[in-house]
Amino acid sequence: MSDAPTFDSRDLRRVLGTFVTGVTVVTTTDDEGRFHGVTANSFSSVSLDPPLVLWSQAVGSHSHPAFFEAERFAVNILAEDQIELSKRFAKSSHDKFAGIDVDLGSGGVPLLRDCSARLQCRVVSRVPGGDHTIYVGEVLAIDQSERKPLVFGNGRYLLADPHDLADTKLSADRKQIQLTAMRLGTRAIERLVRRFDETMALAVWGAHGPTITHWEPATAPVSEALPVGLILPVTSTATGLAFAAHLAPEAIAQTALPGQAAASGEDDWNERLAEVRRQGLARQGLETFYRSETLINALSAPVLDADGRAVLALTAVGEASRFRADLDGEFARALRETAQDVSQRLGYEAANSHEPAERLALVVGA
Repeated sequence: MSDAPTFDSRDLRRVLGTFVTGVTVVTTTDDEGRFHGVTANSFSSVSLDPPLVLWSQAVGSHSHPAFFEAERFAVNILAEDQIELSKRFAKSSHDKFAGIDVDLGSGGVPLLRDCSARLQCRVVSRVPGGDHTIYVGEVLAIDQSERKPLVFGNGRYLLADPHDLADTKLSADRKQIQLTAMRLGTRAIERLVRRFDETMALAVWGAHGPTITHWEPATAPVSEALPVGLILPVTSTATGLAFAAHLAPEAIAQTALPGQAAASGEDDWNERLAEVRRQGLARQGLETFYRSETLINALSAPVLDADGRAVLALTAVGEASRFRADLDGEFARALRETAQDVSQRLGYEAANSHEPAERLALVVGA
């Protein structure tokens, strides 16, 4: 049986890109005192005793001769706001250090400022690695700031944050659950916007009803004005319906304004909410967007806690002329699955939900 690869280099690059890493700029100086630096995410720890790290560099890199001859190098672990620095050192240029203030480390190696952390190293071995050279260095000195590191994966820069649901159980405190839900929901709509490029909002159930707490605009947002803190009607918006389908009637009645009750009566209202529960989505077409004449369609998915109560709504809005907001389209399926995933992470189990139908009825006239 042949051991020949069944993939090409582009496929391998895409697969390796799923391994999320930090971003470093490795620096050194040559015999003439000139600075050299290159962006690398091939950095890794090797040993604590002795303290060893490694990184690799393409043999064809312009600065490879300088690094190959150098006896020392520094690993500058970039902070989350140093994307431009990463881009600068990723390009071939003789002026990478132009206009940059540096500190001088052991052996005159330049150390970039305002990084998340820095390691000064002495080369202990250079190992051939295909089209790369692998450098193993002994760590001689370290320093660290409180700045979050820059992260890279799947071809884009990312942010590093603690995992919300590490190995701990969610608190029974509803306020804590809502805060966790908001963190999860914010990341969820960020992913959906990157994938589908539709403007999205995150809403919570506030003291006065559905309240927008965060917007994630598309490349061409539905409006330049995306107000945070906007309170939405319960009965005439997709967001409001998503909440109403999974809240007690008392909560809805406390926020419903006069005239918001369904004009066709309680039976029709209850059927609308039942349809939201069946679909896992609420749709509202041809709304006028906030303080504009733009007609939009909206699609909203409720996020439920362990008791089956709506704690969030993930809502997409788009101009009606192009965003149809179909309940059975690809975007609708992704939105529904995303909300279900966040709900499960909050402890919701659909099979264990026993919501009495009467608790979801509208208190007409409230």
